[in-house]
Amino acid sequence: MALSVGIVGLPNSGKTTLFKALTRTGASVPGRENVGMATIPDERLVPVAAVENAKKITPAALRVIGVPGTGAQLLGNLRQVDALLVVLDTWSGARNPDDDLITLQLELLIADRDHVERRLERVRKQAKSGDPQQRAEVVQLEAVLAHLEAERPLSEWPGELPSGLEPLTTKPLIEVRNGPGGLDAKLEAELAELPEEEAAAFREGAAGAVGEIARRLFEAVDLISFFTAAENETRAWPLRRGQTALDAAATIHTDIARGFIRCEVIRWNDLTEAGSRAEVVKRGQQRLEGKNYVVEDGDVLNIRFNV
Repeated sequence: MALSVGIVGLPNSGKTTLFKALTRTGASVPGRENVGMATIPDERLVPVAAVENAKKITPAALRVIGVPGTGAQLLGNLRQVDALLVVLDTWSGARNPDDDLITLQLELLIADRDHVERRLERVRKQAKSGDPQQRAEVVQLEAVLAHLEAERPLSEWPGELPSGLEPLTTKPLIEVRNGPGGLDAKLEAELAELPEEEAAAFREGAAGAVGEIARRLFEAVDLISFFTAAENETRAWPLRRGQTALDAAATIHTDIARGFIRCEVIRWNDLTEAGSRAEVVKRGQQRLEGKNYVVEDGDVLNIRFNV
């Protein structure tokens, strides 16, 4: 499943414009949830693909979800995203972005409170059967609810949360200030309609919206990128830091993880400097690793498997 991010913001903050810029779509549906895909630029991908003479180059994908408001029900659609982009208006001069951030954080907290209340009501009914696990969950949910009612986010909860709760207030928040000193969402949306070469020339090498947000997102969620490289396709994949070769295999396809045998590992710069896999092997720069190998940022993986 692709890395996913939700966009939230107060009315007229520029969240819909940012959605268009990230997903390179010229339109969105007002008043409705919008879902699109953004590609994550990685300057290492093209030189890795060149070694293989790849017919297709596929950057890592970012699933972007924009909701048309900040009510508890709408925000609830973002419970499964990896992080939240909080769009703050700094261009109109009519708002204080710091105050808006506090308002949005409170909206997320209220959404979590309502979510916990509904679950608590359901579990209380189930606990009447006398099940000790459900009774224990009632006690835990009551404590979680009291924590939220004290206007404390669940990122500050001291212990483990009930399984499957998926709170919003534990997700990384990435501020996007739309205006002077920040990101110009309107300009980025206009550039997104141009061919990539023209947009890059206009920016004069500066990172675009997707690149800058992807960088901050990777830092916030603690992600790395690995590559698979072949003649048919060379591709970048996101992975959480500390995950293994088996996790990387599952990211590509569950069948590959199920039939994992071993993993050939090459550093991306070793591959591009050598110019071919054969030369990498000749130089002794390819390693064979097992399923517990911890993948590093920039690894080129060739996973051997048998289903």
